[in-house]
Amino acid sequence: MLILIAGPYRSGTNDDPQLMQQNLDRLEAAALPLFRMGHIPMIGEWVALPLLKLAGSQKPGDAVYEEILYPVAHRLLLKCDAVLRLEGASKGADEDVRIAKERGLTVYYHLEDIPNVTA
Repeated sequence: MLILIAGPYRSGTNDDPQLMQQNLDRLEAAALPLFRMGHIPMIGEWVALPLLKLAGSQKPGDAVYEEILYPVAHRLLLKCDAVLRLEGASKGADEDVRIAKERGLTVYYHLEDIPNVTA
């Protein structure tokens, strides 16, 4: 499965770049286990961050950021088979879950609930 990993990125950081990086690191920490379970992990920021740079975003929440960050995840959900929702307050991740459920995708809340297809 192509699985979108959703969780806090900007939430709770007061736009502190170090805290945002820590949140991204936490999202990425789930990617390798998913891959080793036979799936393709995806994080919206992997696509959005290079686009934000190319489009000239100056800071989180500016017009370019709003144009790109959340729409990337929403477009990815058109291709994903499931979502892994990590713990932590996040309006963006909650919206990803809402959209995923609306589209009939499975939403997982723990890695151990995701089937291992490499066995």
